[in-house]
Amino acid sequence: MSESRISLTRYLIEQQRVHGVITPQLRLLLEVVARACKRIAIAVGKGALGGVLGSAGTENVQGEVQKKLDVIANEVLIEANEWGGHLAAMASEELDGIHPIPNRYPQGEYLLLFDPLDGSSNIDCNVSIGTIFSVLKRLHDDPAVIEPVSEADFLQPGRQQVAAGYCIYGPQTTLVLTVGNGVAMFTLDREQGAWVLTQDQVRIPEDTREFAINMSNWRHWAAPVRRYIEECLAGAEGPRGKDFNMRWIASMVADVHRILTRGGVFLYPWDKREPNKPGKLRLMYEANPMGWIVEQAGGAATDGRRRILDIEPKGLHDRVAVILGSKNEVERVTRYHLEADGQPAPATAV
Repeated sequence: MSESRISLTRYLIEQQRVHGVITPQLRLLLEVVARACKRIAIAVGKGALGGVLGSAGTENVQGEVQKKLDVIANEVLIEANEWGGHLAAMASEELDGIHPIPNRYPQGEYLLLFDPLDGSSNIDCNVSIGTIFSVLKRLHDDPAVIEPVSEADFLQPGRQQVAAGYCIYGPQTTLVLTVGNGVAMFTLDREQGAWVLTQDQVRIPEDTREFAINMSNWRHWAAPVRRYIEECLAGAEGPRGKDFNMRWIASMVADVHRILTRGGVFLYPWDKREPNKPGKLRLMYEANPMGWIVEQAGGAATDGRRRILDIEPKGLHDRVAVILGSKNEVERVTRYHLEADGQPAPATAV
């Protein structure tokens, strides 16, 4: 690899030694996750030739039908990380409870959470899908005492993440990563089998003319969401004074990647179909890692009222409404929700 091409390993070493934002153990953990993503990318790329398309005939903990690739990706991530001494336990969107690392590695200090294959409804359609992951540091009341890891160890707000990222399997395979020092993008060089840094310090424009939402749910939305979308649809003649385009891929990884590339706002709001649930997306496996990535790129992420990263989780599979992307648009939608509640808008809202 030439001097001008920065590998993922070199980037992580610089984050460790030059910037001091990660530990050697976290660097090794992220390299293991990146290798697992390469294996998943190979399986995704084979498609029908690898016999990986279609349903697995099983359901996950949420009662959703699993695709074969859901199961394969989940197994790849677990197997890749199962024997690392730096990891205490894992949690997956596809599993009911946590997956502790064998007790012969009591020194594990990190917790890995992942959605092994986001957007899996698009697998058979050959639309971009991806893997989302988040890393937390295990909190010890007494570091001198090694206690068995439990679900409670994972229940930390998103602001306490020490790393987050996603891998998108599309025309290119791209790994997007933050360790709290901005957002970096790495493209997989398939010939060399190496992750190469292709963009550093990614920034999301504060303003945008694009929104992403599933319009078929219009009748189920709350008034603040309808208000925002109506204003966007009114175009240059409406109160916003500009035309908007709508994009919706039904793959959070793909929609967020587009926003990181050129700006936009993504909305998966609460709606009346399941009024007792605060939202559809998973806080721990989707909203927290994506929310931190977006914030690190200069964007914003809320549930319509609160900053995503400040939400205190109650369980591994908590759900949440998600509005993220270009800062000024997210703050506008948040302000509309707070106004509907009769609450003052945050001082930073537009």
